[in-house]
Amino acid sequence: MSKSLYETLGVSENASADEIKKAYRKLARKYHPDINKDPDAQEKFKEINAAYEVLSDKEKKAQYDQFGDQMFGGQNFHDFARGQGANVDLEEILRQMFGGSGGFGGGFGSQGGFGGGFGGYGVPDLDVHARITVPFITSVLGGKHQVTTSEGEKFDIKIPAGIKSGETLRVRGKGKSFQGQRGDMLIKVEVSPSPEYERKGNDLYKTIDVPLKLAMFGGKISVKTPQKVVTLKVPKNTKNGQKFRLKEKGFPDRKRGTIGNMYLVANIVLPDSDKLPDDLKKLCEEKLPQ
Repeated sequence: MSKSLYETLGVSENASADEIKKAYRKLARKYHPDINKDPDAQEKFKEINAAYEVLSDKEKKAQYDQFGDQMFGGQNFHDFARGQGANVDLEEILRQMFGGSGGFGGGFGSQGGFGGGFGGYGVPDLDVHARITVPFITSVLGGKHQVTTSEGEKFDIKIPAGIKSGETLRVRGKGKSFQGQRGDMLIKVEVSPSPEYERKGNDLYKTIDVPLKLAMFGGKISVKTPQKVVTLKVPKNTKNGQKFRLKEKGFPDRKRGTIGNMYLVANIVLPDSDKLPDDLKKLCEEKLPQ
C-alpha cells in the first residue's frame, strides 16, 4: 500500500515520532519561503507542513497507516496537493479529512471529492461550534481553559502555547449525538489584548521604565517576563527607545518548533527637577549640554 506522506518527509514508515519531528524541522528550514527563494519552495513547504500535521498526530497517523494513499483518491500526496490549487490550506483539508467522525474519510467520497457532515450518507452534521476568550499570558505559555456546553456540561481543554486569535481547536466527542455517533466541538479562540505586551508575529514587545541615572551610568534592572523575572544589564548612555533582546522569550511557533524573542523598549524616566536639591539643580543648569 502506497504511503507517500512518509516520502514527503523523507522518512520510513517505521520512523519514530522523534525521527519524524527531526525530518520535518530540517525540511521546514530548507524550504521556508523566507530562506528558499525558489518558486516551488512555497508549495513544497505547504506539503511538508501538511504531512507533518498528520504524521505527528497519533490518531491521524493511525488512520493513515491503515488506509494509506486511498485517502487521497489513490493519488500520491504530491499530486493530491498540486491538485488542490495554490491558495488552498492543505492543513485544514487534512484536518477535515482525518478529524471527521464518520470513518477514515470524514466526508471523503469515492471520487476523491469532499462532502459535508459524515460523508453524505444521510447523517446530519453533528459538530457544534463555540467561542472562547483566553488570557494573553495563556496564549504565550499555554494552559487549561474551562468550557461549558449548551447542556451545561463543564470540562477543561488544553490551550497550546503560541495560539493566535482566530485559530480553532477541535474537542472530540463533545458534539451532538445521532444513532450512536457523536460529533465534535469546534472552538474558535480569541486572545485578550494585553496592556503590558504587544505581539508582532512570534515576537513580544514590552516597554520598560529606566531611571535617568541608570540610563546614563549603567546598571541592572529587574524585568518581569511571562516565564519569570529576569535581570537586565543596562549599558551606559542608553537612549530612549533603545531595544534589548531576550532570546526565545516570545511565542512558540508550533509548526516550526521555534520560539520568538522578546524585545524590551527603554523608556527613560526623567526626575522631577523641582524635587532636586538646589545645588544639583544649579549644577545641572550650568553643566548639562543645550
